[in-house]
Amino acid sequence: MGHVLLGIVITAAGVFLVMKTEWFINNFGRIAWFEDKFGSEGGSRLGYKLVGLLAVFIGIVVMTGSGPDFMQWLLAPLLRYSQPQ
Repeated sequence: MGHVLLGIVITAAGVFLVMKTEWFINNFGRIAWFEDKFGSEGGSRLGYKLVGLLAVFIGIVVMTGSGPDFMQWLLAPLLRYSQPQ
């Protein structure tokens, strides 16, 4: 039950970050790395939205309890051992 509540909180925080990006820019300012990499005017907005979408995705993975399966799938190419023939 705890992972469901944690997943809901993370997902809600991500949705809030995506919906209220302008509020975050006004209160926390622009992020230089995002401005440098994504452009001078909308870089921080895009960066905040990408972080929010990542939070939504992580929240859903935590909420469904599929974290270990997802990590196994994600890291499978790095962890694959050579099969004996």
